[in-house]
Amino acid sequence: MAADSTAGSHKIRQEVERLRAELALHNHRYYVLDEPLVSDAEYDQLFRRLVDLEAAYPALHDPASPTQKVGAPPLAAFTQVRHSVPMLSLANVASRAEMQEFHHRVQRALETTQDIEYVAEPKIDGVAVELVYENGKLAVGSTRGDGVTGEDVTANLKTVRSIPLTLLPQPAHPIPRRLEVRGEVFLPKVSFRSLNDTRAEAGEPLFANPRNATAGSLKQLDSSITAGRPLDFFCYGIGQIEGDTFASYWDLRQALIGWGVKAVPLGRVCPTVEEVFAVCDDLEARRDSLDYDIDGVVVKVNSFALQAQLGQISRSPRWATAYKFPAIQATTTVLDIVPQVGRIGTLTPVAELAPVHIGGVTVKSASLHNMDEIRRKDIRIGDTVIVERAGDVIPYVVKIIPEKRTGRERSFTMPTACPVCNAQVVREAGEAAYRCTGLTCPAQLKESLKFFAARGSMDIDGLGEKIIDQLVDKNLVRDPGDLYLLTAEQLAALDRLGEKSAHNLTDALERSKTTTLPRLIAALGIRHVGEATARQLAEHFGDLDRIMRAGEEALQDVSDIGPEVARSLAAFFDQEHNRAVIKKLLDAGVHFPQVETKPAGSLHGQIFVLTGTLASLTRPEAKQRLEALGAKVTSSVSKKTAYVVAGTDPGSKRDKAEKLGIPILNEAELLEKLSGQ
Repeated sequence: MAADSTAGSHKIRQEVERLRAELALHNHRYYVLDEPLVSDAEYDQLFRRLVDLEAAYPALHDPASPTQKVGAPPLAAFTQVRHSVPMLSLANVASRAEMQEFHHRVQRALETTQDIEYVAEPKIDGVAVELVYENGKLAVGSTRGDGVTGEDVTANLKTVRSIPLTLLPQPAHPIPRRLEVRGEVFLPKVSFRSLNDTRAEAGEPLFANPRNATAGSLKQLDSSITAGRPLDFFCYGIGQIEGDTFASYWDLRQALIGWGVKAVPLGRVCPTVEEVFAVCDDLEARRDSLDYDIDGVVVKVNSFALQAQLGQISRSPRWATAYKFPAIQATTTVLDIVPQVGRIGTLTPVAELAPVHIGGVTVKSASLHNMDEIRRKDIRIGDTVIVERAGDVIPYVVKIIPEKRTGRERSFTMPTACPVCNAQVVREAGEAAYRCTGLTCPAQLKESLKFFAARGSMDIDGLGEKIIDQLVDKNLVRDPGDLYLLTAEQLAALDRLGEKSAHNLTDALERSKTTTLPRLIAALGIRHVGEATARQLAEHFGDLDRIMRAGEEALQDVSDIGPEVARSLAAFFDQEHNRAVIKKLLDAGVHFPQVETKPAGSLHGQIFVLTGTLASLTRPEAKQRLEALGAKVTSSVSKKTAYVVAGTDPGSKRDKAEKLGIPILNEAELLEKLSGQ
């Protein structure tokens, strides 16, 4: 028996190690290379199997396991980490002449007139961090701090999907005994906009820019909050390395990529300073089209031998510099504040500005998001303000300059009537947003059509803002269903839309009829329902008709759908007009493949509440595993709660469960439920 038990344990350990290696590979392919090898469902199946094994065999716990990406228990405070090699800052140059002078200084220091080989890479505008790998496993992650000492944010950095917890082996270079990877954590622009939209909707303070949001995310004591924000990472160099040597930075960069580390993209080896200028011009031209903020180009001598010869001054190396792009901030005046009506009737205050040039673009307006944001920043008509434009992010007001006030500035108040249709404007209790109540408001229709036609929705190529404006103004389109009734002749009659463009648009409309159920649901513009929620609905119900007939209670059985989202969905599908539009879309030929519903788990429909600290798994892990078995995890105890899981220091939720007579599970009993026993 003992031999059988040992053999069984060895077999389990082998499976766990295989799953970890396989999931690490899939994470690398998906988050680093953007070339997934398996479907999301296949990945989830592997992940759940590993979670179950690690819970059943606590002795196999490994902090570098892919399951640790969901976050760790909250910290009381951050500890300090001393960098073995100081994380130096870079000197800046702001023109070709200054870049040429840097090049001449390098030549003089090396006593040569020959060309110097450089590497030029985008300078990512994020938060600098160091990742220390010991024998291939992530041991410590820290912020740059003052360059000598940073803060230990290991738990938060582990949640960043593109940061490998375990390095990948490669034939050319064995994994070093110790490797200190340095790079930038950042928030992609699309994710930043989505995060701020969510915070604006909830009336929470907005992040000023992606870097500000990234810094705030890394400073969370509760890493499950960080895990909920789609941070990314690019590596730009190393500190110490033990067990390998390289002749140049570019050689090292290729090795890092082989070990699974995501290097700064778009870098190039430049044999001459003229090629450095070409890279700088190219990246500046592409700056706005990138999904991450860059504020310049880092130029470094490629040869490590030459780097060592050049050395450093007190705070920066002599062998590298940062070629900075023009500023993306400028000072201007708020001429007026005008409310604009969005697709769900939300009135967004927009600052009309004295025109100002920022990064090669003339900016005339900036979003102020909501009244709470205006009050927090104390923005008034007539104020002198600092405006920022980061890539394709809508310009926004960073702050006012109070010293410039004259006393003639005026406060803004939200109107009581819609500026487009004159319907009543209301602000519901507990919400930040003011909304138009007009059911036929033209502004809402135009915004809804833009959203419906967008790439993430029905993807109707060529249906832009100007065409939508004409279609609504000429009363040709009164809802999204009318789009599919348009003829090429009607479209050709619109201003600046010839016969060829009209046929191209009708072809695009025809192509868009072939879609998926999640995309169609998302395109309807239901409040609180984005792509992720639409996908959850489709996978849970499998059929549009079942979703439309589901009541609030049935909708709350769907993973991650709470009372507020369920109310919004039920209210949308209860309206006869909305059902008629959906019927019109289907009658026009909009279709999608059948969705395979997820099988009901052993805990299907049961509501769990987690309280206190669990020893063998984190709260996010417990939530994920319960939901994988069909349970729903909520934050408050009610009569509908099936079980309350109480760890150490459970608090008032346990007391409320006792009063209501709700069963209370300890950690061992929870693990039994999760194992299906």
